[in-house]
Amino acid sequence: MSGREIFWDVIPYVTLAVVVIGTWWRYRYDKFGWTTRSSQLYESRLLRIGSPMFHFGILVVIIGHVIGLVIPQSWTEAIGLSDHAYHVQALVLGGIAGVCTLVGITLLVYRRRTRGPVFMATTVNDKLMYAVLVLAIVAGLACTLIGATPVGAEHNYRETVSPWFRSIWVLQPRGDLMADAPLWFQIHALLGLTLFCLWPFTRLVHAFSAPIGYLFRPYIVYRSRDAAGKGELVGSAPHRRGW
Repeated sequence: MSGREIFWDVIPYVTLAVVVIGTWWRYRYDKFGWTTRSSQLYESRLLRIGSPMFHFGILVVIIGHVIGLVIPQSWTEAIGLSDHAYHVQALVLGGIAGVCTLVGITLLVYRRRTRGPVFMATTVNDKLMYAVLVLAIVAGLACTLIGATPVGAEHNYRETVSPWFRSIWVLQPRGDLMADAPLWFQIHALLGLTLFCLWPFTRLVHAFSAPIGYLFRPYIVYRSRDAAGKGELVGSAPHRRGW
């Protein structure tokens, strides 16, 4: 077994350990810092454009990664989706989502760098996180676009990268598969693992506290204390819940 194979066998578990222990440490000793440290009050024009582009784009990118890494090639072929059709939709949807994500994060980084109060609210960890995040997005977009070229078409990542990813979770790592993958896929994977190592120590930790409960909580009704001038206090009658 070569050193590269051992590296790809071990590094995923090191990353998982950092994420789990780092997240526990952050929650245990920095609960009040578990936040996005919103800077909307300092500047909102660029934020209104860049933030939705980045968040919606990265959501599609994550879904694409889950489909590409978790779902075996045999499953998509079993439902009649050919390899060519799979790569076409991956190129179209992945390319659009990747470009939107890159444009969005570029606007956010530009905003954070050029707006004094926003820049002052940025920590050193966050600056490092932004750099790794941008590089990971660029590398992922490069993998998507290169995969559509004759050179990239010679390699099917669902025969190397995807089985390697799944082997990690069944505790039977196949580092040899990742070692055989092209360099651009290895760079993208390494940047992704680095980003996860940084995750617990930056503002990205807020993703673990997504306000899912907002979708199911009751409506918040605002009324005056004097109901229709009749001197009746609002709140005496039960209100219908929301969703």
